[in-house]
Amino acid sequence: MIIDQRPLKRDVSSGRRVPKRSSMTSSSQHTVIVFLLAAILCLSCVLWAVPQAARQSDIAILVHPDTPVDNLSLSDVRKVFMGERQYWSARLPVELYLSAPSSHERGVVLRVIYQMSEAQYRQYWIAKILRAEAVSPPKNVSSNDAAMELVTGIPGAIVFMDAHEVRPGSKVLRVDGYKPGQPGYPLH
Repeated sequence: MIIDQRPLKRDVSSGRRVPKRSSMTSSSQHTVIVFLLAAILCLSCVLWAVPQAARQSDIAILVHPDTPVDNLSLSDVRKVFMGERQYWSARLPVELYLSAPSSHERGVVLRVIYQMSEAQYRQYWIAKILRAEAVSPPKNVSSNDAAMELVTGIPGAIVFMDAHEVRPGSKVLRVDGYKPGQPGYPLH
């Protein structure tokens, strides 16, 4: 027979003496606190690592295979995407295509190339069209597969996409002399 060794206390409602509920010892409380802190630390590390990994994927700029350019400075890339450079050569117009508004790729291009928010980007192109400096804004592309089809089929086309999704044989531009994945590449 096991005897309950807990001290007794008086129950207020019945007046009887009942065993006192034991509280956690300080060493048990310490263990629980350490465990909870370790769990919070692990969770925060996981949550921090996911955005870090997403930011590290480079964005490749692809052009049609017949486009007479292999390397552009970041400043020249900006001129192309801002519609300031509208021709690759005298008879080859630039055809701009951008990823869907909520995509990671578009976010990088808006931040690094345009240096604008989505709303500022839309206002920029509306003003450019109203001033007759452009006929239309860049066309939106719904997926990287669609972007690949457009850039291989339309002379003068330029698109951007996650560098991991570029198909072999595609014409990827160097930016400031660097290809995606190389140290110093600016689009990530």
